[in-house]
Amino acid sequence: MNAMNEAALPWLTLLIVVPLAAAAVLWLVRPLHKVARPYGLAVSLLVLLGAVAMTTQFDMGAAGEVQLTELASWIPQLGVSYALGVNGLGLALVLLSVFLVPLVLAAAWREQEAVPQGAVLERRQMGFVALVLALEALMVAVFAARDVFLFYILFEAMLIPVYFLIGNYGGPRRRTAALKFLLYSLAGGLIMLVGVVALYLVGPGGEQGFLIDNLVGNVETSVAGERLLFLAFFIAFAIKAPMWPVHTWLPDTAQQAPPGASVLLVGVLDKVGTFGMITLCLPLFPEASRWAAPVIIALALISIIYGGLLAVGQRDIMRLVAFTSVSHFGFIVLGIFIRDEVALTGAMLYMVAHGVSIAALFLVSGFLTQRGGTQEIPAYGGMQRVVPVLAGTFLVSGLASLALPGLSGFVPEYMVLLGTYRVSIVAAAVAVLGVIIAAVYILLPYQRIFTGPTRPTLLRMPDLGAREKWVLAPLVAAMLFLGFYPAPVIEAVRPVAAGLAITQPSSIDTADGGTLPAGAVEEGSSK
Repeated sequence: MNAMNEAALPWLTLLIVVPLAAAAVLWLVRPLHKVARPYGLAVSLLVLLGAVAMTTQFDMGAAGEVQLTELASWIPQLGVSYALGVNGLGLALVLLSVFLVPLVLAAAWREQEAVPQGAVLERRQMGFVALVLALEALMVAVFAARDVFLFYILFEAMLIPVYFLIGNYGGPRRRTAALKFLLYSLAGGLIMLVGVVALYLVGPGGEQGFLIDNLVGNVETSVAGERLLFLAFFIAFAIKAPMWPVHTWLPDTAQQAPPGASVLLVGVLDKVGTFGMITLCLPLFPEASRWAAPVIIALALISIIYGGLLAVGQRDIMRLVAFTSVSHFGFIVLGIFIRDEVALTGAMLYMVAHGVSIAALFLVSGFLTQRGGTQEIPAYGGMQRVVPVLAGTFLVSGLASLALPGLSGFVPEYMVLLGTYRVSIVAAAVAVLGVIIAAVYILLPYQRIFTGPTRPTLLRMPDLGAREKWVLAPLVAAMLFLGFYPAPVIEAVRPVAAGLAITQPSSIDTADGGTLPAGAVEEGSSK
């Protein structure tokens, strides 16, 4: 760990302990059950303020280095440490996590009102809030973990609150969806566990044998051994991401999960997969990452096209949004394994931008289905006249998802495509098809739901209320901010990308055989 960047206060531990302790207190103290919703919202806002205060202690001039570090011996006999710290990417994902949690709690304020009043309603509200707060603590912890074993424990522990959020608060087939999610995730985690154990055996060992900083450059194994280790970690991350062909748990889960759980699952938790690829796969197994890159790039391209085409044909709006994420994660993985600095930077920015736009899509779709009583797209029509604010928010969120200039998706998608083009024109050309398909899978459902004649049964549907507008307003503001001024996030993640890229901007060959100077890439990435 980098002691020179150690924080005066244990900021990361505080961001983990506060929501986790608050969840336990809420669960155990019965009088708090009656005020679970305001209690949870207050705690999540406190955590958000703490994260903002922590950010002021982060040196953006050294965003490529791990900062705000904490290190303590945990199980020295096994080489396990309690090690926390964040670089620019980790900080961005921690901020994304704590930004979305209060919005999820506020959006779900009235979700349990169909339950009869009394103790049952209070227990359900308390359970939902406690699970979300516990999940918040685990999200912060996993993005800050700097010990491989600690990362694995957190990677698996996140399954518990998500499983219960889906299984207890989801749709009619929630238990089946929750079980499918759990089985896929446990299968990936079991494969990863084999890799974790083997990694310690071929690493430097000792009381801090699982520290990422100690493992980088010190994994001594054969070429075949490194490739097997890489695959053990990558398969788990590909399931979490999700990538084709191990993505099939996501549409079923998103269809049955409550909208808030889908926001945290797809907007944040699935980023653990791509975060793991960047933080563990690339630096720990550099040669194996190069060896596997052609196949992974091909799988990413399939994900882009396949996810987009499947989204076009969906009748269920939540499944549609889930399949769009399969396509978007294809862009992120493409940017990671093309190993170009601009593309890698774009992929990291994409992780943040996608988290914002997909959160808005899931929440506004949830608001729509709560009013209409169904997630089936053909059941709607002409809703723009009835709920204009809801329709406008859906359109803005969708346009951000399809990378309209001026919204959050444009700059990262442009950077991924630009970096990919400099390495492989063919891969870039295939990926561009995903941009075209995105216009179809966003604009077509908008046309079906919000334009045309209005169904008589829907004429009295209420538009977004004040609370719902306050929930969506920060997301729209974030989409506009990332669209017009993504520089702060780029400044945070670009040094991380520079340390992992194989192809640097100053040595990228153009299609006509020439070489572009670094300044040209900087100019292109800022446009």
